[in-house]
Amino acid sequence: MTASGRAAGPGSPHGLPGPTDDAPEEDPRREVEEVLRRWTARRCEEARSLDVAFHGQPVTALVDLALRGGRRNRAAFLWWGWRAAKGAPRGPAATDALRTAAALELLQTCALIHDDVMDDSALRRGRPSLHTAFARRHRRDGLRGDPDGYGRAVAVLAGDLALAWADDLFAESLPDGAVRHAAQRVWRVTRTEMVAGQFLDLRAQAAGGASPAAALRVARLKSALYTVERPLHLGAVLGGADAGLVAALRAAGRRAGLAFQLRDDLLDLFGDPERTGKPTGGDVREGKPTYPVALALARAEAAGDERALTVLRESSGDRSPTGEGPARVRDVLTGLGVPAAVEERIARLSGSARRILSEACDDPLVARRLEALVRETAEGAGGAERG
Repeated sequence: MTASGRAAGPGSPHGLPGPTDDAPEEDPRREVEEVLRRWTARRCEEARSLDVAFHGQPVTALVDLALRGGRRNRAAFLWWGWRAAKGAPRGPAATDALRTAAALELLQTCALIHDDVMDDSALRRGRPSLHTAFARRHRRDGLRGDPDGYGRAVAVLAGDLALAWADDLFAESLPDGAVRHAAQRVWRVTRTEMVAGQFLDLRAQAAGGASPAAALRVARLKSALYTVERPLHLGAVLGGADAGLVAALRAAGRRAGLAFQLRDDLLDLFGDPERTGKPTGGDVREGKPTYPVALALARAEAAGDERALTVLRESSGDRSPTGEGPARVRDVLTGLGVPAAVEERIARLSGSARRILSEACDDPLVARRLEALVRETAEGAGGAERG
């Protein structure tokens, strides 16, 4: 483990907290929340000095989204990947790990904002998405031009700023030496994978369908990798893990991340909007070829079920105000046994991930916390959240 040599806690040169000494148990999510709160407060002051309107609109909205809701699972996976690599729970290096986890949360914020713009999603975490809120403000303030175009443009800027801030905080948090270079490689590939996955998702949507295998590939690149595998990978690298442990954590993360995305796909159709923070059936209305829909198409084609095929094809991308498409698709998927098949796959992926972790982690506490985190992610506790 390589320490950065920085002082931790309130007296540090960055004014950011390390893990508290009196906490009854490690709580990386709470600690990361505090890192984010303090760090973004400084960025807000900088923005206010530039322009009041800039601070009051995109900056404030970005910070509100970053601090509001979210389960901080990516940050938690990074932390426990760090602990699996024998990273100490307290001290300067632990503070750096928490700051890196906070940078990952800002990267997630960028992904959420841009994802909502591309999908034209009206809600995020139970409130209007940023582009929707900016369009409403345009109308309320009586500005000239197209309110929706304005809303999308300002949201894109807010997402860009979140990405810039993520890179800034990440760069500030790394120690010098080999660990720094190794972590930079993981960060670099993570950002590229996210964009590649989003592009493939848009392309499959425009093409009008995908095989189950293609849908899984998109899910892995768009969400699964940067939700679990890469955070574990990054935490392990920061902790100086050997190649064997890194490989095991990545293998477990790959399975858990895919389980997460499959859970998210199911929740989009069968979940409770009060828990997910988004309307049910959004993927169907947007014409997204998710794995459950791709599996249903494959099963319907194999069975020669023309009625099911018609429903699936007609409902995909149907944004009509009646809102019957998602309900019809739910019925078809249930009739074809798709939810049960996806649940079974999630259970297999989650179980395999937990077994790998139990064998790879020397510290029983770390193994238990990682296994519990995988279970929580796969079961969608609190509602899944894509990026």
